Amino acid sequence: MIFTETIFGQMPNGSNAMLFTVDTQNGMILKITNFGACVTSIQTANKYGTLEEITAGFSTLNQYLKGHPHFGVTVGRFANRIAKGRFTIDKTEYKLPLNNGVNHLHGGNNGFHSKLWNYIVKQYEKEIGIEFTYTSPHLEEGYPGNLNVSVTYTITHKNEIIIDFKAKTDKATHVNLTNHCYFNLNGFKRSIEDHTLQLKALTYLPTDQTQIPTGELRSVIGTPFDFTKPKMVGESLNQIEGGIDHCFALENAETKNSPAATLECKSSGRKLEVYCTQPGIQVYTGNSLDGSVIGHNGTIYTRHSAICLETQHFPDSPNLPQFLSTLLKPNETYHQNSRMVFSVLHSLP
Repeated sequence: MIFTETIFGQMPNGSNAMLFTVDTQNGMILKITNFGACVTSIQTANKYGTLEEITAGFSTLNQYLKGHPHFGVTVGRFANRIAKGRFTIDKTEYKLPLNNGVNHLHGGNNGFHSKLWNYIVKQYEKEIGIEFTYTSPHLEEGYPGNLNVSVTYTITHKNEIIIDFKAKTDKATHVNLTNHCYFNLNGFKRSIEDHTLQLKALTYLPTDQTQIPTGELRSVIGTPFDFTKPKMVGESLNQIEGGIDHCFALENAETKNSPAATLECKSSGRKLEVYCTQPGIQVYTGNSLDGSVIGHNGTIYTRHSAICLETQHFPDSPNLPQFLSTLLKPNETYHQNSRMVFSVLHSLP
């Protein structure tokens, strides 16, 4: 494996953001920056052995600083939406910024995706680990408690990206972390409608008009949300107004040993398997991408040009007690894990 560390760009306060590049020499090149603990680039080989970009992102720090749709970032303190930007802990109400209509989304505009993280690099023969750490102060974006967070990316020679999330707090708070990569396994040559998706989920979370869960877990069987068997994404997009932006409840609390999600593209031969320890996975089909953002290789990111598979707890869990709790208390450790495995379906003779 080949590892390099370079300066990605300069922050407004003069600090340098770094870019870490890992070449597995087995058909994958990954780039990560400590700004937002963010995956900026994933290149993998197609069935012809050609490396191509398969995730949305930018080649310069300045483009990230201008703002973007959370391409590749670590999302926190709370991934997804919290209704009306409010929750109550021990009879105290906390108010969060409203940055998604009447709701709070992805930790706010100044969430973890906007921070310059500290880092430590650990190199081994068959894997490389990069640990990012950040301390979120009490009441940052309205959340209580001083929260110490670590996100460790481990890249293996088997073309795996393992993401380990940990956090500790000195005051009860809500935590829900995820990675927000946007994928297109045909190298952004076409939309993701020709991708095949399978989810280990029998139910999904219906939402109201502001995309807040109603609290119900509804069966996917016989609906456009049924991905219990491999199905073309485009088939469902034609039936769901606005596209997919829904959380699916995984069959097991932990899917470490079998994929929570499997995404395939027959034309390129690429395959992505996602494993996790989370109870849910948010599937987002890039519905808000409108062509105004241009990224790698001049790619214009348009509607349905990428798909996100965000492993996480359920949206608005702080306000819906029927969902698994996201409350983290002092002397407890938040610990979740996600693993992405990239492979080729078949090779030419």
